[in-house]
Amino acid sequence: MFDTDPLIIALDVDSAAEACALVDALAPEVTFYKVGMELYAAAGMEFVRGLVQQRLNVFLDLKMYDIGETVKRAVAQVAKTGVRFLTVHGSSAVMRAAVEGRGAGTLRLLGVTVLTSFDEEDLADLGFRCEVGDLVALRVKNAMAAGVDGVVASPLEARKVRERAGPEAILVTPGVRSGGASVGDQKRVATPAQAIRDGADYLVIGRQVTRANDPLAAVREIRSELEQSRA
Repeated sequence: MFDTDPLIIALDVDSAAEACALVDALAPEVTFYKVGMELYAAAGMEFVRGLVQQRLNVFLDLKMYDIGETVKRAVAQVAKTGVRFLTVHGSSAVMRAAVEGRGAGTLRLLGVTVLTSFDEEDLADLGFRCEVGDLVALRVKNAMAAGVDGVVASPLEARKVRERAGPEAILVTPGVRSGGASVGDQKRVATPAQAIRDGADYLVIGRQVTRANDPLAAVREIRSELEQSRA
């Protein structure tokens, strides 16, 4: 692992200025940040490189999905930047292309299993006539076979994912909320303590921190919950 700290704060904001203000506010506590599509569309790789230059860890959550050659070449570009984690779609062909594009660098590739906002009804809309857990299991199996470094999965599937992926795979869980926090548009969520207990390595937390009146206090509260769960 790059860092024993499990917290990744999602910079799901619409401008580089707002993201920088949040990073500054959390600087005493947080060293790992997720840059998703919204911020990437607003600020691009220049902002990502700026975070890397500050010696911060970056999880670039782009869920790449395209023909193999395009994915391979795009991943090769990301691999040059010092980004730590990059997500790609859980398709076997996409993951194999990403591994080829990554080469021997330090970039770690994560296959996306099933979005935490999806349930069986959403899968049926995509043509998958199965339980969410079944599709997650298939994509974990395919991810390990393709040679990616880990997966992104709901904390509700963390225990079974860990069993299937093995101890060395990186398991990142979005959809993590403290008890009483709003779940927003997520459907498959768990608390930070539950996710870690069930095998997650990293927790992606957004609105509970980023929309708090005091983001730093929110981070410290989550850390306190985790410490109490270990006691």
